[in-house]
Amino acid sequence: MSDAAILVLLAAPSGSLGRQAASGRSADIEILGLGLVARAVLAARRAGFGQTLLIGAAATVPEAVSVSSWAEVAARLSGARPARLAIAPATILAEAQWLEQIGGQAAQPAAWAAASRRLVLLSADKAPQALQTLAARGAADLPAVEAALKALFGPAEPLSAEIDPLAIESPQDRRQAERRLLGSLVKPTDGFMARHVERPISLQISRLLAPSRITPNQMSVISILVGIAGGPFFLSSRPSMQTAGALLFLAHSILDGCDGELARLKFQQSRLGGVLDFWGDNLVHAVIFACMAVGWSLAIGALWPLAFGAGAVFGALGSAGFVYWRVMRDKDGGESMFTSVSTAPERPLARTLDAASRRDFIYLVVGLALFGKSNWFLLLAGVGAPIYGLLVVLLAARERRSSAEGQPRAAGGA
Repeated sequence: MSDAAILVLLAAPSGSLGRQAASGRSADIEILGLGLVARAVLAARRAGFGQTLLIGAAATVPEAVSVSSWAEVAARLSGARPARLAIAPATILAEAQWLEQIGGQAAQPAAWAAASRRLVLLSADKAPQALQTLAARGAADLPAVEAALKALFGPAEPLSAEIDPLAIESPQDRRQAERRLLGSLVKPTDGFMARHVERPISLQISRLLAPSRITPNQMSVISILVGIAGGPFFLSSRPSMQTAGALLFLAHSILDGCDGELARLKFQQSRLGGVLDFWGDNLVHAVIFACMAVGWSLAIGALWPLAFGAGAVFGALGSAGFVYWRVMRDKDGGESMFTSVSTAPERPLARTLDAASRRDFIYLVVGLALFGKSNWFLLLAGVGAPIYGLLVVLLAARERRSSAEGQPRAAGGA
């Protein structure tokens, strides 16, 4: 059986930034808080690569293995048969999209394929012969590698157009790398306003925070505190006070995007982070709904608005608790905790949860608060949240029943 794919990084200088790193002034080129070698190691591991080898420099990342020559690469792979061998300069921008394609069977070339001066892909069968040739020629950079492989195997096959890595060789490349990394953080489940208003703001905040020591979990706590701080403003019936609370609620939503963005940028996803983000968001909603209900009750001198508040709070927390029990509790970390539903978007439960994750309703809160009418939103939430919770339970039960009915048929068919 073939082993996992192997990534080999060449530390020979290329471009002004590469020469700067090789001269010792910078051990690694840092993009958005993470060095390129570190990013390549972590992204390759996430994409299923077996290991990452660095030729020509001491590895500053524990998971990277420093080797001195192609002969040492061949010796390390002796007896193994990697699924394929990927070779790139150490200044490559590692991105999940093309790394996952290289790690998959669809990327297997007959002999070798290349994206000129950025990436070379060797088939498992040709890798031993290629490594011998590269060792004999002492190929130190990617152009030399390409020349040696062309002499050995003939012209390279073209890589898929979807495999389009970026090598960082100039300040302009650095800016393009930042744009590509930030653009990859936009989620397909983002609502219209989230995509066009909140996400652009949160991405710029994350870009500024990425080089700092602020962690994703710290950002989660900050966003939770900002959201909770908005709650007491809804105890007043004055439009100015409610508007201030609504804007803090909106600020919470924007900052809530930063924790996940920082986690994905710096490969710091964790189970704790996922749980903190999930329950913190629901806690903020509960506080906002409760304060709206109390404020409305105080304004009219009646207790019945508290019933709508209770419906909104318990409906939101009840459905959150069910989702946590059904989806999150046995998952290992970060965004992967929703894998069981997000990987099957055609399922009714998945569509319902995706729709609920789109928080465009916050803009309705802001609009109503401008006129001191946030209680109108509470009416909707007090009725809608329990209905939503019941719908989630019914859809989950229906999916479980359908799955149970389908298993015997599948077994019989086998």
